[in-house]
Amino acid sequence: KPIVMKEAFSAGASIINDVNALRADGALKMAAELGADVCLMHMQGTPRTMQANPSYDNVVDDVKKFFHERIAACENAGIQLDSITIDPGFGFGKNLGHNIALLKNLSEFHDFGVSILAGLSRKSMIGALLGDKDVDSRLIGSVTAALIAAENGADIIRVHDVAETKDALTVWEQIQNFRE
Repeated sequence: KPIVMKEAFSAGASIINDVNALRADGALKMAAELGADVCLMHMQGTPRTMQANPSYDNVVDDVKKFFHERIAACENAGIQLDSITIDPGFGFGKNLGHNIALLKNLSEFHDFGVSILAGLSRKSMIGALLGDKDVDSRLIGSVTAALIAAENGADIIRVHDVAETKDALTVWEQIQNFRE
């Protein structure tokens, strides 16, 4: 909500992370007026309905179309591309297959010229892939998913277990950049 954005900025916030991708009345205008960096998340449905029966013709294409429209709306409101981050919304109106398809094809979202955020840490998809492990038993799966996200082009990875994920990403990055 625009009033929340304004109050958050008054309190020192510098980024608007919006699960509604600035679709609320006045949200685009407020974000532009504040000069905010924004993170636009994709979610099919609403928080109450999103997991009822998520359905897509092609999840990657459908989410890309959504971001094409939202990024254009941001630019039309005066928000610059370098101020925009997109989040495919893993677990928000998506089933396991949808989440995997998005993760495997994350690099396609670089076509927009904006940063990509991946939030996979401790998600139910990790639990499902590990045989329905509970949330407290998803560390290794979460770190693995973070590595896959990095490999597939995520610029920002949102995690719960910062030290463990940072160590894994440091090793991955050093191996990727190693030159004999």
